[in-house]
Amino acid sequence: MPEYIPNVRLRAWRNEKHLSRVQMAEQINATPVGIAERLTCDEERVRRWEAGEVRWPRTPYRLALTQLTGLEPEALGFIQGRQNDSRLIEARVIPADALQAEADLYGTMELAQQLQASDVGTGTLEALAEAVDLLCRAYPVVPASTLRDRTQKRLAQINRLLAGRLTLDQHRELLVITGWLTALLGCVHYDLGEREEAETARRAAFEMGRQVGHGELMGWAHEMSAWFALVEGRYEDVVTAARMGQAVAGTSSAMVQLTLQEARGLARIGDRREADRALTRGAEVLSSLPMPEHPDHHFVFDHAKWVFYAATCYTWLADDDRAEEHARETIQMHTRPDGTSNAPMRVADAHIDLGIVHARRGDLDAAVGEGLAAFDIDRRSLTDLVNRAGDLDRVLRQRYRREALAREFHERFVTARQALANRRPDLLD
Repeated sequence: MPEYIPNVRLRAWRNEKHLSRVQMAEQINATPVGIAERLTCDEERVRRWEAGEVRWPRTPYRLALTQLTGLEPEALGFIQGRQNDSRLIEARVIPADALQAEADLYGTMELAQQLQASDVGTGTLEALAEAVDLLCRAYPVVPASTLRDRTQKRLAQINRLLAGRLTLDQHRELLVITGWLTALLGCVHYDLGEREEAETARRAAFEMGRQVGHGELMGWAHEMSAWFALVEGRYEDVVTAARMGQAVAGTSSAMVQLTLQEARGLARIGDRREADRALTRGAEVLSSLPMPEHPDHHFVFDHAKWVFYAATCYTWLADDDRAEEHARETIQMHTRPDGTSNAPMRVADAHIDLGIVHARRGDLDAAVGEGLAAFDIDRRSLTDLVNRAGDLDRVLRQRYRREALAREFHERFVTARQALANRRPDLLD
């Protein structure tokens, strides 16, 4: 089923004011318009606004919202005259055999001959750009090792072209294509625990972006640095790298991602006020961007991802109600009717968030169930999963050290941690 586009700007305003949906509804009803019109706003109505099911509320509610927030409806993420356009086109998610599809579409004999030639035509560049786009869209669901190998093969082909005869425009375009592919490779290396290779690729992607003045590509390279620092527990570095990236990224998906990474770094160090502000700034930039044609593309930030990032921020800030709200919506948005997921790594993290919330509330069974569900998901970043599972394991060991279920989860966590440590000896320190 297609999903509605979440209204992240309205949600960000409510989060920054520390209001539940019930509290916000009550405050809407208590405005002068709410009293005069006898409005009956409730939690479900606010939920429908935030979920994007209602993109333009009725006039009395719009007036009441303006009285409450001091903002016009458009500044709260509402869109006039687009009620029938409120659904996202369902992402054409790349299936598990995506690499074969990529080879079939862009690995033809004709393209292979073009790649071996010294001259580069427009058709060759377009085919390469489409091939790289498909690989980036395969990131959420294709096994990391498979995606790494295929990405490396594409890079080898493109490097041969870069050594041939090129115009300045062709050289620039190839560098941009290579930069995106190299950034993708760095992400996959990191997912596999290949830290040095990931950093090498990240630096190379940044340098290509710098050479051609491509701010978004440089922004994503800074974002990768922030992500690495987040996983490795260098939270001040997360904020620094994210802000450096924002200085060059322009109005782009990279800017949104960097702002949300800043929010996550701030949440890790416990700065609730600044984390909320960063989430709001990210929502504002995101709302100014066109709706993505392919939200499954790794270097495209979509509205559902904002909800996912907010879930983790509020988990780290120990705002359990808000964390649960966002985590459950993340799982719901990314779960198909047959139970499979179009964003398994996001869903795995959301299960960890729910596990932590349950553990803090005293429900050990539910906490361990959510944690094990995260481990059972096929496509996930082992590096990220071990880091997040460590959050849950610490809570369980602090509160339920002698319980068999807590020990069961700890053993599962240690097994995963050891598998990653075999690739990254630093994790054994």
